[in-house]
Amino acid sequence: MAALPHLPVLRFGQEYRSLQAKPLVDHRTGAPVGEVGQANAGLVRRDLKRAAAGQAALRALPAEELVRRCQRAGELFLEAELEIGEGLRQSSADYRAMLGASCGLPGTLARANQEKVAGVLRELPQVLRGLTRGLDLALLDRHLGNEDDVLLWYTPAASSLGVILPSNSPGVNALWLPALALKVPVALKPGQGDPWTPLRLCRALVSAGIPAEAIGLYPTDHEGAAVLLEGCTRAMLFGDERTTRAYANRPSIELHGPGRSKVLIGRDELPRWEQHLDALVTSVAANGGRSCVNASCIVVPGRADEIAEALAARLNDVVPRPFDDPAAALAAFPDAGLAGRIDQAIEAGLAEAGARDVTAPVRGARRVELAGSTYLRPTVVRCTRADHPLANSEYLFPFASVVELPEDEALSWMGDSLVVTAITRDAGLREKLLCSSGIGRLNLGPVPTAHVRWDQPHEGNLFEFLHARRAVHAAERW
Repeated sequence: MAALPHLPVLRFGQEYRSLQAKPLVDHRTGAPVGEVGQANAGLVRRDLKRAAAGQAALRALPAEELVRRCQRAGELFLEAELEIGEGLRQSSADYRAMLGASCGLPGTLARANQEKVAGVLRELPQVLRGLTRGLDLALLDRHLGNEDDVLLWYTPAASSLGVILPSNSPGVNALWLPALALKVPVALKPGQGDPWTPLRLCRALVSAGIPAEAIGLYPTDHEGAAVLLEGCTRAMLFGDERTTRAYANRPSIELHGPGRSKVLIGRDELPRWEQHLDALVTSVAANGGRSCVNASCIVVPGRADEIAEALAARLNDVVPRPFDDPAAALAAFPDAGLAGRIDQAIEAGLAEAGARDVTAPVRGARRVELAGSTYLRPTVVRCTRADHPLANSEYLFPFASVVELPEDEALSWMGDSLVVTAITRDAGLREKLLCSSGIGRLNLGPVPTAHVRWDQPHEGNLFEFLHARRAVHAAERW
């Protein structure tokens, strides 16, 4: 792609070139790779009134047809050459190269995330069965249906879904995609570093026949993002703890903040911990450690030093590699300053008694440079104090603490966790975990925390977020 692309604002069926644009640069060289048109808050506010037309366009199509078109879009997103702006077309390889330039993802991780997003569209029937618990999607076409002679009515709780996206992992786009098949328009604010993924998805969806008037893409500032969150009847917000805290008491906004996912090994499986080391490594390091489903803490009732040393030995093999290396498993930080601040925060925590960086003797420096990119190498911290600040921290790279706690104290100490992998066969412990309201998704057995099943949503239920079940009593012959 010779010319530099201008990525447009997509205004529910109208493509718009803004007079204001932000440059996108290659983090390795500072060279420009494109620019992103910006939507101001007033434009976002006006355009959200168009969502009703988008919902009408979706409602005019049978749910099964929307699913088929979404499946076709998945294949286009994965392999097709798609227009990104002003006649410029982007191949699949171009897309991954641009992710590497602006987001720091090597080709291996870019492709894995691309496959994940395309997989959600490809497997949408199974995804929707999981979200709706097997509901016949034809109910969304006519509102009414019978289930065991009970009249059901599912009514839309949302006229639009606003989504504030991050830049850390393209795979998070998989979470909003089923909304279109559920007949709810979407208004997306892309992350500053990754406008490529949502734009490519929008182009693929429209090319596959999803009504363009049901899709908005609004690169904007904080004010515009706030308007999107306020103006959509339902919204998703991805961000750090400080960003999401302000919306903690807003049921219309589904928050996707730090996951603080964990692996718990029970007393009964402790003698066999070495058999489960692969699950620990994958839980911590999959997707370069960038996901909220990556484990940031390993909780064990004993042998914590041995487990920490073994995990550190495996993770020390994960090193920065060139972006086109087929063995690359670590993402770069496009913002070298952020990498430095994370490194300093960990060092400040290690200066406090009760924590030791187990990876350091072999690894050396945590923050390293390679070919113009900044990396943080995997870090395993053995915390001898459960109240140590690093014992329950989460960072955007493969980082994990190992904490030793008696089994009967572990569950209350863990607090809220997006995913918990519980490696235990003990019926009593499993029952406590199953009854815990602080666990978003529970994996029983050595299933890596990062493993996602199509029919098991790992964070919220989009169908129940967008549709409400209503009681209906129809008079006889009515």
